[in-house]
Amino acid sequence: MPVEYGGYLPDDRRGAPGGPSGGLRRRQVATRLVFLVVGFALAAWGPLVPFARARAGLSSGGLGLLLLCLGLGSVVGMPLAARLLARVGCRRVLLVACALLCLMLPGLALASTAATLAACLLLFGAAMGAMDCVINVQAVAVEHESARPMMSGFHGMFSVGTLLGAAGASGGLGLGLSPAAISAAVVACVGGTTALAAGGLLGPQDAISPPPRQAGARRLVLPHGVVLLAGAMCCVAFLVEGAVLDWSAVFLSTARHLPPARAGAGYVAFCAMMVAGRLSGDAIVRRMGDAWVIGMGAACAATGLALVVMVAAPWVAFGGLALMGAGCANIVPVLYGAMGRQRVMPVAAAVSGVTIMGYAGILVGPALIGMVAQYSSLSVAFMMLAALLALVGMGARAVTGPRARGS
Repeated sequence: MPVEYGGYLPDDRRGAPGGPSGGLRRRQVATRLVFLVVGFALAAWGPLVPFARARAGLSSGGLGLLLLCLGLGSVVGMPLAARLLARVGCRRVLLVACALLCLMLPGLALASTAATLAACLLLFGAAMGAMDCVINVQAVAVEHESARPMMSGFHGMFSVGTLLGAAGASGGLGLGLSPAAISAAVVACVGGTTALAAGGLLGPQDAISPPPRQAGARRLVLPHGVVLLAGAMCCVAFLVEGAVLDWSAVFLSTARHLPPARAGAGYVAFCAMMVAGRLSGDAIVRRMGDAWVIGMGAACAATGLALVVMVAAPWVAFGGLALMGAGCANIVPVLYGAMGRQRVMPVAAAVSGVTIMGYAGILVGPALIGMVAQYSSLSVAFMMLAALLALVGMGARAVTGPRARGS
C-alpha cells in the first residue's frame, strides 16, 4: 500500500469499492488495537498516582508540578516521532515507543523519590506522545485508503481503552494487588497487544518518494494556515475535556451541593456518551459530513455546559454533562481526518502539530480554569469554555471545506 504518510495523501489513492482487501483489513485492525493500547496504558496509570505520591512524599502542589512532566515529555516525543516517520515508518517508531513505555511503567510503580518519578514521567510521556502521534498518522493513512470515515471509530477504541485501563487497575487494587503487580499486568497487556498489531503497522516500504514540492518536508515545520486553525480548535476541545475531568465533580459538589460520592457520576455520564458518540461517529460523519459534525458537536457541548451552569437541578447537570460528552466525542477525530486531506503541510507534521496544540490545552487548561475561578467563579470559567466552543463551531467549514483541502 503506497501511502505518503510522511508527505501528502494523493486523492487518487483510494480503497477499492468492492470492500477492504486482506492487507487493508489487517491495517484497520492494527490501528484499532494500538488506539486501544494507548488509552489503556494512559488510564491504568491514573489509579496508581496516589501510591506514587505517598512513596515520594509529595504535597498536592508538588504532585501537580511533577505531573507536568508527563505533558512535557509528550510534547517532546510527538515532533521527534513525526520526523522519524518518513525515514523508518510507523511500525519501528511505534514499537520503540511501546518498548520505552513498557520499561517506564514499572518505574512509575516503584519510584520512591521525586527525581526518579520525574524522570520516569518524562520518558513515559515521551513514549505516549510518540505513540499518539504515530497512530494518528497511521489512522489518517488507513482512513484515506479505506475511502470512508473511520477516525471516530479509531478514537472510540482509545476511549474504550481508557475505560478498560481505569477499571482494570482500580479493580486490581481493590482485590489487593500491589502497584508493581498492576504495572506488570499492564505491561503484559500492552506489549502483547502491540505485538499482535505489529504486522498491520506501516513500514518504510509502504511510503513512496514525496512529490518535488515536499523536498523540505523533513525539516521542522510550524503549524500554519488551516493546520493552525485545526490545532486551535483541537486545543479548545482538549481543554474542555480536561475541564470536565478536573473540575466537574468540584462544581457539582460546591455549587450544586452534591456529596462527593455522587458528584463523580457527572464525569461518568460524560465519558459514557463520549464512547457511544465515537463508536457511532463514523456513520454520522458519512451521513452528515465533517462540517456538520464539528458544528453541531460544538453547539451541543456548549449547550450542555450552559445547562450545567445555569440550571440548579442536579439531574439537569448530569444531562448537560452527558450532552457535552456526545458533542465533544467527534470533534477531535474529524479534525484529525481533515489533516489527511489538507495540502498546507505534510500529514505527519500536520498531525504532530495539531496533537501538540491539543496537549497544550490539557496542560494549560486546568490551571487557567483555576485562576479564573479564583478571581471570579467556576461558573464564569465554564461559560468562557462555552464561548470557546461556539468559536470552534464557527470554524468548522473553514477546516473541512474545499478551500482547506486545496490550499
